[in-house]
Parts: sequence; C-alpha cells; structure tokens
Amino acid sequence: MDYIDYYKVLDVTKSATEADIKKAYRKLARKYHPDLNPNDKEAEKKFKEINEANEVLSNPENRKKYDKYGKDWKHADEFEKAGYDPNQQQYSRQQSNGGQGFSGFEGGDFSGSDFSDFFNSMYGGGRSRSQSKYRGQDFNAELELDLKAAYTTHKQNLTVNGKNIRITIPAGVENGQIIKIPNHGGPGVNGGPNGDLYITFLIANNSDFKREGNNLYAEAPLDLYTAILGGETYINTFDGKVKIKVPAETQPGTKVKLKGKGFPVYKKENQFGDLYITYTITLPTKLSDKEKELFEELAKLRSHEK
Repeated sequence: MDYIDYYKVLDVTKSATEADIKKAYRKLARKYHPDLNPNDKEAEKKFKEINEANEVLSNPENRKKYDKYGKDWKHADEFEKAGYDPNQQQYSRQQSNGGQGFSGFEGGDFSGSDFSDFFNSMYGGGRSRSQSKYRGQDFNAELELDLKAAYTTHKQNLTVNGKNIRITIPAGVENGQIIKIPNHGGPGVNGGPNGDLYITFLIANNSDFKREGNNLYAEAPLDLYTAILGGETYINTFDGKVKIKVPAETQPGTKVKLKGKGFPVYKKENQFGDLYITYTITLPTKLSDKEKELFEELAKLRSHEK
C-alpha cells in the first residue's frame, strides 16, 4: 500500500480543524463527483481518494492513529500492543500471559528495513503463523434533501466510493441527522467484516413552513372581511389543503394549532407533530367610491360610540 498524504488530498494543513476538513471535503466531493464527471476515470480516482481521506481525517480517533502511524494506521492497536514507537523506531518488551514478551524483540532497536521485515512477518509477508482479520473502514457521505422529500418515506440511489446503493429514507429525518447503513463501508482485510456507511442528511427548507423538531410553523393571510365577520379559510399543509373556521373579530397575530398536521415523527408510524398558524390580516386596496363611502360610515359609527 503506497503512502497517501490525506492532508494533501483534501488540501488542508495538519493543524486543520474538523470544520476545516468537512468544508474542504464537501467542496472537493462536489467538484469530482461521478455524476458531474461521467466517464472521467481521473475524476473517479480523485473522488475515491477524497472519500478515503475524509474517512480517516474526519474521525478524531482514526486521525490520531494516522498522524502517528501513517499508511499503517489501521494496525495501530497491534503496534501499540507490540510496543512499537514510530518516532523512535523501537519496540519495548510487553508483559502478558505470565510476563512473556515477543521472542527476539526484547527492547531492541530496528532500522527501517528491520521494521519492514518484522511488519511483513506479522501482516501478510507469508511468514506469520496466521493472518489477522481487520474490519474495513467506515465511510461517511452527505445527502441533500428538501423538506418536502423528508416528509415521506422513500427510496433513493446513492453513489458511494464509485458503488451504487439503494437506501430507504424514513420520513421525519432531521437536518444534520446521521444514520448508519451496516456493511456498506470499506471491505475487510483478510476476510474481516466490512465497515459501515454513515450518512449525514442536509435538509434544505424551500417551503413556507418553519420546522422545529416535529412541529411546523407558518403564517396564513386573512382578508379583512373574514377577519371581522368570521367565516372559513383554507390552510396549506404538506398533506394538502385543510379548511378551518375563522371566528368573528379575529385579530392580527392570532395563533391556531392544527393537531397532527406537523412533521412525521422519525420511525414512528402515523405519529405527527402539530402545525401552528399565525394569522396576518390583508387590507383591501383599490377601493371603489361606494366602498370608501361605506368605510366612512363605519368610521363615523365607531366615533359616535366613543
């Protein structure tokens, strides 16, 4: 396995924060995404490298191992058990099973070539007694949805590391929520299990609703006459229009709750939040002479009552 500088792949420094890494990954992933670069092998290769780099650097524990062990970071646990310090290229005697250390490696110093021989004997060099199995890398991906799409359970195709997978997205998923798709990460080593795929949802709200948890909030206009005399109005919901009664003398800013007309509760079938409506009053314009006359009469009546 050739050494790949994941920091260079994402064009960030070693001091980059998690936010810096996430921003760099999103920018490059969009640029080299296979859907935007069809039949471009170089772009496909670059996209895979970007995802691989993000898998390691976006995970604090993996990043720590990578910074210490480089391309062999996956074997960090084995190295530490063996007492190997990459900065000193040295093994220390490990006490286990009654104080028995590694035969022939009791505190000795090893050159780079010595280390390679030792590493090969432990991991795939043909001289080990058995090959260890390692779990594959976990993959991270982002999926953008609009709020209306998040309202219903539906299936969607994704391309992750050059592979197409079809997933079911439950209704009610929230912005920033992460779900795990087992066994859809990187392949295991020496017959080890595959890693998992973690999908972060980015929910764009292009609707007239404001979402807070499972509840929705919106404004609804009322004409002046309905607000004063009462009547009926229609309210838009994600599930179609709903007709509701409006009491006489409804004031601007009046709030009403439509129970069960909010957002679906994640993985809770037939459970929904509520929809809260705030009325705004729409005043008439382009009044006719007769309308103006009638409003003037109303104004006189109100003034006499005072």
